[in-house]
Amino acid sequence: MGLLSSSSSDPEAEFVDQIALFTALLCACIVIGHLLEKSRWINQSITSLLIGLGTGCVILLTSGGKSSRILEFQQEFFFMYLLPPIIFNAGFQVKKKQFFRNFMTIVSYGAIGTLISFAIISYGATRLFPKLDIGYLEIKDYLALGAIFSATDSVCVLQVLNQDETPLLYSLVFGEGVVNDATSVVLFNAVMNFDLSDMNTAVAYKFAGNFLSLFFFSTLLGVFVGLLCAFIIRTLYFGRHSTDREIALMILMAYLSYITAEVFKLSGILTVFFCGILMSHYAWHNVTLKSQVTTRHTFATMSFIAEVFIFLYVGMDSLDVEKWRFVDNTPGKSIGASATLLGLIMVGRAAFVLPLSYLSNLTRKERHEKVGFKQQVTVWWAGLMRGAVSVALAYKKFTGSGQTVQPANALLITSTITIVLFSTVVFGLLTKPFLRMLLPHPPEETEPSSPRSLAIPLLGNGGDLDAERGNLRTLPTTSSLKMLLNSPTNTVHHYWRRFDDSVMRPIFGGRGFVSYATGTRDMDVIH
Repeated sequence: MGLLSSSSSDPEAEFVDQIALFTALLCACIVIGHLLEKSRWINQSITSLLIGLGTGCVILLTSGGKSSRILEFQQEFFFMYLLPPIIFNAGFQVKKKQFFRNFMTIVSYGAIGTLISFAIISYGATRLFPKLDIGYLEIKDYLALGAIFSATDSVCVLQVLNQDETPLLYSLVFGEGVVNDATSVVLFNAVMNFDLSDMNTAVAYKFAGNFLSLFFFSTLLGVFVGLLCAFIIRTLYFGRHSTDREIALMILMAYLSYITAEVFKLSGILTVFFCGILMSHYAWHNVTLKSQVTTRHTFATMSFIAEVFIFLYVGMDSLDVEKWRFVDNTPGKSIGASATLLGLIMVGRAAFVLPLSYLSNLTRKERHEKVGFKQQVTVWWAGLMRGAVSVALAYKKFTGSGQTVQPANALLITSTITIVLFSTVVFGLLTKPFLRMLLPHPPEETEPSSPRSLAIPLLGNGGDLDAERGNLRTLPTTSSLKMLLNSPTNTVHHYWRRFDDSVMRPIFGGRGFVSYATGTRDMDVIH
């Protein structure tokens, strides 16, 4: 069976027509989303969901209640083609200066916080779901739920915040979002690949070891492929003859990192994320100026289309008769499961945002660098929405070849869809007025951008590099140990920059070094 399959009785005859119709709907989502986004109340995700719901209703009526979809969702299609560009672009578009300046706080939110949220959601589900009598679930199912609903979608908040007006807050929300996605998928893979039937202390330690090794080797592979791509482009000077070749090489090696990770049973999501960071830091500065602009727009566009595709499909699939048939006699169970999971999500967010923010503030000397209470509430709110990653993981766990096979699985799929719809639409609509009420000075509106794509300027004046070098000059000339204790993040960054400038960039290229393709330094031109 193909990655996409028709829900018609004669898929071979009508497949082209269905693809054409779905493509037309994608175009409609983009056009209508642009028109509605001017109000800043409805973002692209909400627009795609609502159009999917409307289309599903029309198909449901015209098919006599047999189907609500044009095409059936195959989870292999999502994980092989839709998720990689979304995650790669998140890593490729990271604004590295702000990201690494707040690295410890971002990692504490995105990694440690995700683990705390995972534990609370999993434990809460084991205690509360049996009372709902939704059917038998194994310990692996509960842990998978924890990983699925630990994955956040902070697009709505990012579209309201202005990174120039609130750089710290924007950096924390964006950084946590990308690290959270990677951590959630690694957790999910660790759960799926580990035998948890007989849970005890020894098994728990093995699970933790499996998670850490998966995290480490997936990251290492992404770093290796990113550096290899940078070295090849810098050494062979593709831009002298063809910009097409260097662009094609970046795209294909990014995808190769993901596929290679999947071949070796690693986390392709984590691999392609770090590959994106390394390519942005080294390889991107080795290509011609035209290729630099082209690759940024290309990666952002691929990510944008993938997200629109996912939300459009989720809108249609939320009306799937087959899934709701198992819960139509007991709608209270589905509502109860959705409400329980949503409550656990909110508690899980608060359980780590507040204490981790307090610990982060202890390491910040300047008052303006501390994460205030209202900023903490904003970070908490930003992580309440669920999106593409949660949907993909839920389909992978609770469906087989696109078909729901057990009543309990059907209930959990419908609960996932309900939470995604509710959190994206309701919380998304409330985001702007909520932040206006919460923040003392409402952030100024920026031009609409694609979800998690054009989150940073495509072209800049090279100020990041000057600022970074300025920060290095302001470090006190004291002992390394004292510097580390007084300002750990700046000290680590200081020594990393020295190592990067003296060892890494001469080999792999990067900002500030002569590009063989252009013959000029690109630091004053791009990014």
